[in-house]
Amino acid sequence: MAEQKRPRIVIIGAGFGGVKTAQLLADLPVDITIIDRHNFHLFQPLLYQVSTAVLDTDEIAYPIRCFFRKNKNVELFMAKAEGVDRERKVVLTNHGEVPYDYLVLAAGATTNYFGMKSVEEHSYGMKTLQEALHIRNHVLHMFERANKHEDDEEVRRRMLTFVVVGGGPTGVEEAGALTELIDIEKKEFHHLDFNEVKVILLEGMGQVLPMMPPKLREETVRVLRGKGVDVRLRSQVQDYDGKVLTYKNGETGETVEIPSETVIWAAGVKAVPFIANCGGEVDRGGRIIVDEECRVGSDNCVYAIGDCANYTHGTERPLPTIAPVAMQQAAVVAENIKKVMNGQTSLEKLHYKDLGSMATIGRSKAVMAWKGMEFSGFFAWASWMFVHLIRLAGTYSNFTVTVKWIWNFLFGTRLGRIITNIKD
Repeated sequence: MAEQKRPRIVIIGAGFGGVKTAQLLADLPVDITIIDRHNFHLFQPLLYQVSTAVLDTDEIAYPIRCFFRKNKNVELFMAKAEGVDRERKVVLTNHGEVPYDYLVLAAGATTNYFGMKSVEEHSYGMKTLQEALHIRNHVLHMFERANKHEDDEEVRRRMLTFVVVGGGPTGVEEAGALTELIDIEKKEFHHLDFNEVKVILLEGMGQVLPMMPPKLREETVRVLRGKGVDVRLRSQVQDYDGKVLTYKNGETGETVEIPSETVIWAAGVKAVPFIANCGGEVDRGGRIIVDEECRVGSDNCVYAIGDCANYTHGTERPLPTIAPVAMQQAAVVAENIKKVMNGQTSLEKLHYKDLGSMATIGRSKAVMAWKGMEFSGFFAWASWMFVHLIRLAGTYSNFTVTVKWIWNFLFGTRLGRIITNIKD
């Protein structure tokens, strides 16, 4: 009698949703393959702290295989997913085909430049570990080079102008952290005029942090401006050639130019391109549309979660691209795969529970909305720290990040100010 094959579950992406799904299914008699271009799980919410020299890369990245040391039925396949052949039930990758019985698309998102090729070419995105390191190296280079070019005022000021585009959590956190990094540089660059250093935050809408209540948005702008950030709302970026950024002032209609060699793009995300090749309907942002059970096209064998999925059921807009959404969807998908394998036809629907919103603006400064309550200042900042610490993977990261945060709070020290790519 032929041995019955175990169900093959393929998960594309090792972000919050992908890892959670694998963990929930790992104890079943199934074979799980995680497909990812990298061998690590990345804690994206703290990328801005790598880019501003607070943390190191190994403190926000965790080897995928470490999650599943005790699960011999879970395997990592390092490859770039390129599409899905739904008829043959295989995932197409740059290293061959991977067959599946159940497929979970959890591939995450990438930076959205809204079709502006010049901006994409010359600005710095912040969705990957490599991009965060590029920003850190580049910012530190700017101070070193500006110090050398002190006689050329135009070049010096361009090097010392840092523009962050996007008033969401990433942009707000990056702008606030940059000002604190600059405060440290003031103590060590004795011949630079720091009155020439600028941090500018551009936001196309009339507000920052759109998920926050109005009072917390106003508080965020107040704190940022108090830290020296030039916050400009209703500012639509039009072009950037690596030297000059051009934007349209939405209030006056004027076109404004900002000479700068540093533009950090945090203005939006879109699904990774291969999602369009997975046999499902996608929205304008490239996210694949799912039903209430997180299925793609009502297919009991194919699911999508997290940043690459468009879930709009009982909500005015798709659920946001944040970790709690991905992890709640992962729990629903894992339960539904179990039910399908057991022959059940009634599947779980996602009932998303909003866990609130929070964003840090700098040391001891943050805003938080939770269950109808609004918080700002030190309590919100401490809560932000706690929530992010418990989500970090690994005891090492928990310990070292805690120590660095405490050290930074007490002394404002950032020992990660090491330039790792040498430029002439």
